[in-house]
Amino acid sequence: MFPVARAALNLTARGIRQTAVRQAHRKHEPDFHDKHGNLVLIGGAVVFTAVWGYVLTQLGIEWGLSPVGRVTPKEWRQ
Repeated sequence: MFPVARAALNLTARGIRQTAVRQAHRKHEPDFHDKHGNLVLIGGAVVFTAVWGYVLTQLGIEWGLSPVGRVTPKEWRQ
């Protein structure tokens, strides 16, 4: 194996080992996402549903997607 490739693999392996040791010795305390993540997710889903429910039902938007019956042909010009 080439010396440069061997050194690169050694650095990679050393970095992985250091990360594993660091995470093994760290006390895992719950952060914001551990404590409140599900509540924030549910709250966002409720707001999303409420806003779109209002938009679709109360704003009076004409959702006519089909032009059948609304488009009439013009008179032919000669």
